[in-house]
Amino acid sequence: MTIDAYPHLSRAPKGAAAPLVFAFHGTGGSEHQFSDLVEQILPGAGLIAPRGDVSEFGAARFFKRTGEGRYDMVDLARATEKMAGFMAAHKAAHPGRPVYALGYSNGANILATVLMQAPELVDRAALLHPLIPFEAPPQPGLAGTPILLTAGQRDPICPWPMTEALTEWLSAQGADLSLRTHPGGHEIQQGELQALAGFLQTGERDAA
Repeated sequence: MTIDAYPHLSRAPKGAAAPLVFAFHGTGGSEHQFSDLVEQILPGAGLIAPRGDVSEFGAARFFKRTGEGRYDMVDLARATEKMAGFMAAHKAAHPGRPVYALGYSNGANILATVLMQAPELVDRAALLHPLIPFEAPPQPGLAGTPILLTAGQRDPICPWPMTEALTEWLSAQGADLSLRTHPGGHEIQQGELQALAGFLQTGERDAA
């Protein structure tokens, strides 16, 4: 897979120790959805933000679904393999740099499935309102990986029992899991952004 497998926004890291950050948009978003936020949280970080290659009635996504909360598992497998190759190509182009990743909603879902398949690609990951409606196989490669998961306790798109199941799975793999919730729905609230900033900045301090 090449670095141009997806249309994407690319920003080169500034400084020898600056991390490379992958950012994955939600349904209907674009490669620009988190570009300013990453710059605010980690000035000087490199950024790779792909645009999903699936259109759902004109809304960009990373994989197909057959209904709300029901995934096209064949296309999800295709998308996961393609995204893992894309990320590996960009990681190889920036050797030695710490790699962080964040995704929201559909972007969190493709990031989660990449972590399930190729955890070695990411040093630190933030999953904002993910939905994984299937049982994932064990992935011992996630042991010790810092992961932030945020969720709304009344999220109609990502039901709370599904969030609990994913947190239990990540904990069972030995991930260094942090959980931030709010009593609302699918929207990203200020407390989540603060948690995300602290999570990514902690990684940058640890790498320095």
